Amino acid sequence: MLGKIAGYYLNDTAAAPGMCVSVYVSGCNLHCKGCHNPEAQDFNYGEELTEELIQKILLALNANGIMRKLCILGGEPLHPVNIPTVQCLIKRCRQVFRNLEIYLWTGYEYDEVKNREDCNYILSNINCLIDGPYKEELRDTTLPMRGSSNQNIITLKSND
Repeated sequence: MLGKIAGYYLNDTAAAPGMCVSVYVSGCNLHCKGCHNPEAQDFNYGEELTEELIQKILLALNANGIMRKLCILGGEPLHPVNIPTVQCLIKRCRQVFRNLEIYLWTGYEYDEVKNREDCNYILSNINCLIDGPYKEELRDTTLPMRGSSNQNIITLKSND
């Protein structure tokens, strides 16, 4: 059984450059002060990632012939409980769209996850990782794709 999805946006223009499909996984134990999605901290919040929802996401990724990016946010996508759900979503999307651009946000720092065996597949199949916990005292709304200045945008894979 896969984990839960706190929500999703099929035509998101806020998460990353261009048009995106954004999927928010449920569950996070970091509890960052000022969290943007406090309801998504609950591992039982939302709906299960079902085959029906995966199909809806796949159709949305190229709706009207406009290719979108996939953004995976949370909650915490790299929490060990969420790894199977995130892997499944990425695998299914990559099967259909080999060159899909995938962005993933995590409250963990890259150095914490880059050698985690359970994160290998995910990190080798996403284009961009936005890392680091949200720190309310470092909030900066002028930064693209980040909420606080301690967070980093890390390019992991190019589609070139």
